[in-house]
Amino acid sequence: MIDARPPVEAVENQPVTRRRLFKSAAGAVLAGTILPAVAACAPHSPLDRAVIAGGEPGGFYLEFAGLLAASLQRNGVARTATTISTGGSAENFSRILAGSATMGPVLADSAADLMNATPGRMVAIGKVYENYVHCIVRRDSRIGSFEDLAGRSVGTGAVGSGTALAAGRIIDAAGLGPDSRNPVRQHQLGLNDGLAAIRKGAINALLWSGGLPTAAITAANAEVGLRFLDLAALLPRLASGYGGFYEHAVIPENSYGGTPSVNTIGVANLLLCRADLNAETVRQTVLLLVDHARELIPKSSLGIQFLSPETLINTAGLPLHPAAAETYRTLHG
Repeated sequence: MIDARPPVEAVENQPVTRRRLFKSAAGAVLAGTILPAVAACAPHSPLDRAVIAGGEPGGFYLEFAGLLAASLQRNGVARTATTISTGGSAENFSRILAGSATMGPVLADSAADLMNATPGRMVAIGKVYENYVHCIVRRDSRIGSFEDLAGRSVGTGAVGSGTALAAGRIIDAAGLGPDSRNPVRQHQLGLNDGLAAIRKGAINALLWSGGLPTAAITAANAEVGLRFLDLAALLPRLASGYGGFYEHAVIPENSYGGTPSVNTIGVANLLLCRADLNAETVRQTVLLLVDHARELIPKSSLGIQFLSPETLINTAGLPLHPAAAETYRTLHG
């Protein structure tokens, strides 16, 4: 099922009308004078080749990237479309910026930092889904809260990944950073290496930011039994330190077989491209996200995509490509 509900921030700041949302998103784009103007929607030949930056095998990024590539090719937006496996948000951003990828998902908090360093060069096509921070421990572990991780070993994501950025901020918010009296021992492990370490008992916990459910976590849970720690108490400190990039989220009961519902932290996941990507390709991609949404949801998904015009525009204040903003206005002015 596609989640067409407005995200938390839109609800909490009512009254916010649909028209005001679109005007706000468009204004954020059009205020940047160095971004290209919206091209007229004249016929445009397909891209010869589109490359979608993904993520690690077993993660949601790579699944979504594969479905998007197939849809771009099947619907004539690109003559050929392929995916590449990457380490996550930072690598996706750098590949898109360098031109070795056409577009790809990037976490909003990572995107904000990277966009500040490369002003005007990268923009969003839309918010495609929510990432859920998983704090994973073995089910037979005696660890009951995040604070219990003081002095223990925790996998914090691959170098340069969006998980690594959020993990460092979460650990600091809990008062367990490098300068604390009993800091977490951080290990820069990605999803698959981190789950292998959990299986062996080499680390006590793993932080991972991804969709629901993440296939590799499902497999590990079936093998050794996993639990997830509640992170909600850390949200106020994250919000006060970093603004609106972090929000309350819930991993529902049985998202992974036999696991209870748990409160956690959500981060918007944005589909990014370079600001100079041609307007018609962007327009056609937006139409795919809206009109072919069901093609873009992995079979394992619990329906946490945000593939409707109302939610696609909610990019946590980061600029939309002008052609994307114009297309959303046309769909729901």
